[in-house]
Amino acid sequence: MIQIAIIGIGAGAAAALLFASVTSGSWLSIPLFYLAPLPIMIAGLGWSHWAAMTAALAGALGLGAVFGTVFLLAFSAGAGFPAWWLGYLAMLARPVAATNGSGQNASSFEWYPPGRLVVWAAALGILVVIVAIPNFGIDAESFRAGLRDALNAILRVNGTPARAGSNTERLIEILVNAIPPAAAVLATITNLLNLWLAARVVKFSGRLARPWPQLSSMSFPPLVAAALAVAIVLSFLDGMLGIVGGIVAASLLLAYGVLGFAVLHAITQGMSARPFVLSVTYAGVILLGWPMLALCLLGLVDTAIGLRGRVSAKRGPPTHSST
Repeated sequence: MIQIAIIGIGAGAAAALLFASVTSGSWLSIPLFYLAPLPIMIAGLGWSHWAAMTAALAGALGLGAVFGTVFLLAFSAGAGFPAWWLGYLAMLARPVAATNGSGQNASSFEWYPPGRLVVWAAALGILVVIVAIPNFGIDAESFRAGLRDALNAILRVNGTPARAGSNTERLIEILVNAIPPAAAVLATITNLLNLWLAARVVKFSGRLARPWPQLSSMSFPPLVAAALAVAIVLSFLDGMLGIVGGIVAASLLLAYGVLGFAVLHAITQGMSARPFVLSVTYAGVILLGWPMLALCLLGLVDTAIGLRGRVSAKRGPPTHSST
């Protein structure tokens, strides 16, 4: 228990320092800020969710003592709680009956599915953005006005606010509409990237109790597609419902893009051009961004018609060449 407390306090201090780096105002502080959940996740995956909880509490209390309540709440909602919860879920397992080679029952574990972890990462990204909305306004008009004022303060030139009809004013109007869903996408990416990095670090250290999952076989619960459809419809509405609908739709679409990567890895099994296809796809997503929409569609198609199963059935069982 003492070791868990020490690990948790150390991880919390590291997470708080990464989170507080944004106060320096340097460009390097931006990636450090988004890596703040990483030490908490490492503590959760490598030791226990109690270590992660201790880290989240220690980081939040430390930031609150130095910078005030705003930092305490921002760290708790944006880094501490999501990191603890994802780490807790990732290490969830239940015993299942299995038969060994001698026909006797052997203990085995069924681990929390990776697809559900992706959905939770998206849900937490949505939650972070929705919790931040009241900082700008409690209704659609006041929210947009508050966000517009904040952007105008950032983008003003020589201390003069943007004039009506100017290019800066048009840019601000575009950003007011784009920032809420973009923030949800960024929060989801941050959750997924930190979870993956934490798992890799803990696996490299030999402390990862969970076997590495076969990501190409992951799937989503059927209700996620229904939630995405409802969110897309709501995003076309005016008012706060439209804003929230856009946030949910953007985050879930990214989740289906991740599922699309899993589908692509599965259906290209055995193809000679597989390395080229995967390399071009990853490079296109990183450099251009818009190919992610094709992967979202691929993930949705697989959910609707079971594309991986169809391709596997058509391909048939793998053949083994004699040596």
